[in-house]
Amino acid sequence: MAGSGIEGDRFFNFKEDYKGQITFFASEVYNRLCRDLGVDAAPSVFRRNAITRGVDLNALIGKKFEIQGVQFEGVAECKPCYWMDTAFAPGAEAAMQGHGGLRARILADGLLRVDKP
Repeated sequence: MAGSGIEGDRFFNFKEDYKGQITFFASEVYNRLCRDLGVDAAPSVFRRNAITRGVDLNALIGKKFEIQGVQFEGVAECKPCYWMDTAFAPGAEAAMQGHGGLRARILADGLLRVDKP
């Protein structure tokens, strides 16, 4: 929902103009982390809302973009924190530096559908 986030998410209506109304995470980063750190875990451990393929998420910072008719504005990198070392594997926080995902604002209401590979 525009300006609010994703219904059911822990940050839905968190605060006005919140920069993390939705978070994106690259499947390529997830796959590299699994391989390099020898972990077999679901992408959900990273607590990002949407997993992308073939997108340079950092290039979307400061830009408006659209996915499946829903409009977004990239705001900032979703920086990894110490919690990643516990939730995923030791070394995850360091390995994710510069590749933690994208925080974005939702500019238009809409519905994102799962696209399975």
